Amino acid sequence: MRKLLGNESLVTEFLLAGLTDHPELQLPLFYLFLIIYIVTLVGNLGLVTLIALDPHLHTPMYYFLFNLSSIDLCYSSVFTPKMLMNFVSKKNGISYVGCMTQLFFFLFFVISECYMLTAMAYDRYVAICHPLLYKVTMSQQVCSGLSLAAYAMGFAGASAHTGCMLQLTFCNASVINHYLCDILPLLQLSCTSTYVNEVVVLIVVGVNITVPSVTILISYIFIIASIMRIKSTQGRSKVFSTCSSHIIAISLFFGSAAFMYFKYSSLGSMEQGKISSVLYTNVVPMLNPLIYSLRNKDVKVALKNVMIRIQRDIF
Repeated sequence: MRKLLGNESLVTEFLLAGLTDHPELQLPLFYLFLIIYIVTLVGNLGLVTLIALDPHLHTPMYYFLFNLSSIDLCYSSVFTPKMLMNFVSKKNGISYVGCMTQLFFFLFFVISECYMLTAMAYDRYVAICHPLLYKVTMSQQVCSGLSLAAYAMGFAGASAHTGCMLQLTFCNASVINHYLCDILPLLQLSCTSTYVNEVVVLIVVGVNITVPSVTILISYIFIIASIMRIKSTQGRSKVFSTCSSHIIAISLFFGSAAFMYFKYSSLGSMEQGKISSVLYTNVVPMLNPLIYSLRNKDVKVALKNVMIRIQRDIF
């Protein structure tokens, strides 16, 4: 839909191109992403509930994991319901206001996750390199401050991108070559200069990938150096196992996000970007609770205790 303003036709509604334009794939993809979404909801909500209920998990590491699961739960819900509807509906429309709102919250949760993963890396650094000072260094105030800082960075980044996007005029083409309202596909539709937006993307995305990545890298350099000083192989393996889940999570998230934002340059790379974005928008939120629970003895024990408690209450 468009409204007329002088000689221009301004967009009031966008059409989402979706993941694919092959009709025969729409229904199979609907069921696939519905399953992924259900697993994401159950996994993250279950982990959040488990951490909240079990006092043994009220530690800094699980405090950050609680926040990470909450973010994954929220940001996958920002676009997945609309994505599922578009697989089975003929008209994949989204209003201008709805698109800008989706863009803001998507960016807010994604950027917040970047810094929450960074806070988790710092937590592992203190736990392994300075174990005697762990409780003092990672106090409740420090943990709350790190979490608030992560959300503040998410809010600042999302506000900068969305604020600049609101200054653009969209006319003529209104089909977003994506399954959600994201920055680069929207910039391609603007009929006014996007120079400021491109500079903001370069600065904000660069900062939000570089700062967390460098911080995480430095943390793990110290962690690996500390692990290598442990003489016994069993001791090394035990300490490293506390970091393995986090390493897998950050590799998946930052790897796919970096590929998507730095690969966009042509139509072919746009299609590759959509496939890559599925990894960090749909698959990573689904895998995070599995990675942190299946590889974690504390979570397994806590789950067993909660199940026993529920059985006692029922019977």
